[in-house]
Amino acid sequence: MRLLMCKSMVLAGAFVLVAGAVTKASAENVVEVKVPFPFVVHGKSFPAGQYTIQRDDTTPSVLLIRGEKGNHAVAYLETIAADGQDPDGTAPALTFKLDDEHQYRLSSVWESDGEGRQVTGQ
Repeated sequence: MRLLMCKSMVLAGAFVLVAGAVTKASAENVVEVKVPFPFVVHGKSFPAGQYTIQRDDTTPSVLLIRGEKGNHAVAYLETIAADGQDPDGTAPALTFKLDDEHQYRLSSVWESDGEGRQVTGQ
């Protein structure tokens, strides 16, 4: 699994990029990624660790993020289509924003170059 972190100033905070590997689980896409730092999704804290992110085939705007290997953190994410292109090229990636409280917040999930979802309601 490949890990890439890049920081760049954008509006209110820094973006951090974490890339992972994609696998297929039946008819749905699953992104598997290792996040090396704690982060927040909709006010819920997630520890650093291994995660899978799975798209709901019946409601494509909903993603499920689930901790792996003893990590029981889980949340459903409401998303909208992301503008632009995958910041890591064609590899799957997560982006995070560093907020004013110095916490990383999950910002978007990219499955491929042109297919990304922006997390809403953060």
